[in-house]
Formats: sequence, C-alpha cells, structure tokens
Amino acid sequence: MDERYIMHRLYSTRLAALVGAVSLGVWFNVEMFRKDIYRWDLFIILSMMAVVKVVALLYYKRTN
Repeated sequence: MDERYIMHRLYSTRLAALVGAVSLGVWFNVEMFRKDIYRWDLFIILSMMAVVKVVALLYYKRTN
C-alpha cells in the first residue's frame, strides 16, 4: 500500500474528528445558553473525545 494513501486517510480521519468535536461543542453550547437545557450526554461525549485526543497525543509523543 502506498504511504501517501495511508497519510491521506489519516488526515481525513483527523479532520473529520475535529469537525465532529467542534460541532458537538457548538451544539452543547447552543442547548445550554439559548434553550437553557443542560445536555450532559453531549458534554460526556465531548469530554471523552478530548481525553482520547490528549492520551493519544501523549502516547505517540512518548513512543516516537
């Protein structure tokens, strides 16, 4: 398999995760500030995404 294909797949997956996290954060804030509804399920998912991102960053930094 070509290395460029793997890197493009990695970049597209990273971009999709970033867009998903930002969209989820915006949705959580809209629900909280405009509708005065605290959606803790959205907050938990957003927190899990952030924790996984930081743990993966630290793991890859340590192993390389």
